[in-house]
Amino acid sequence: MNIAAVICAAGASTRMGGVKKEYRPLDGRVDADGKPLTVLGAALMAFTVVPRVNLIVIAVPPCAKYGELATRQSLPSTTTRMLFVPGGSTRRVSTHHALSLLAAYSPDYVLIHDGARPWIDPELIERTIDALMEYQAVIPLMPLIETPKELDERGFVYRHLKRARVGTAQTPQAFAFTPLLRAHELAAERECREGIEYTDDAEVWGEFVGPVAVINGSPQNRKITFPEDL
Repeated sequence: MNIAAVICAAGASTRMGGVKKEYRPLDGRVDADGKPLTVLGAALMAFTVVPRVNLIVIAVPPCAKYGELATRQSLPSTTTRMLFVPGGSTRRVSTHHALSLLAAYSPDYVLIHDGARPWIDPELIERTIDALMEYQAVIPLMPLIETPKELDERGFVYRHLKRARVGTAQTPQAFAFTPLLRAHELAAERECREGIEYTDDAEVWGEFVGPVAVINGSPQNRKITFPEDL
C-alpha cells in the first residue's frame, strides 16, 4: 500500500496574536538529535515513526516569511520523504493543493492532520489506518461531556441534541485517495458557485462520496488555538 499524509500548517494563527503557532517550541520536547521540537515538528514526528506512511506533504503559508524555508527550520531530522505545497485561503483549499500535488505519486490512501495538534500519538495513527482499510473513510471522534443545544437564527435554543449521538472530530482524518481528490474538485466548484465553505475533509467526503466511519479519538490529541493551549 502507498499511504501519504498531509499536514496542514498554512494558517495565519490570528487567534494566537499573529504568532505562527506551529513554529512555537513545545515544552522541552526534543527530537532524536536533541534538537528542540516545535508544535509542527512534534506533529510531524508522530507520522515519521509509522512505517506505513510513505510520504508527507506539508501545506505552508505562501508568503516568504513563513514559507518552505521557515518550515524546514522548525522540523526534526527525518528520513521520511517530505514535500511542501503553498496553502490557500482556507483549510479546504490548502488540503486541495496538497492532494493535487500528491496525485503525481498515486497514493492509495491519505491521512490529513492539523499541524496544530502536536500531541498526536502514533498508536492513534495506526488505529486510523487499520480502520481505513475496512471503511475507506474514517475519523477519530471524541464524545461530548456537556449536553449540546442547537440554536436558531435569533440565538434561541432550537433543538435539544442527544449527547450520545454527537461528538467532536479530531485528526488525522483518513480516506481513499482518488475519491477524496475528486470530492475536493467538486467542493471547489460548489464553493465558487454558491459561496459556501467546508470545515473539514469528512464533510467534503460526506457531501460527494458517502458515509464516514468513526473510531475513538484521544483526549491527549488536543488542537492549539489560543496561547493558553500551550
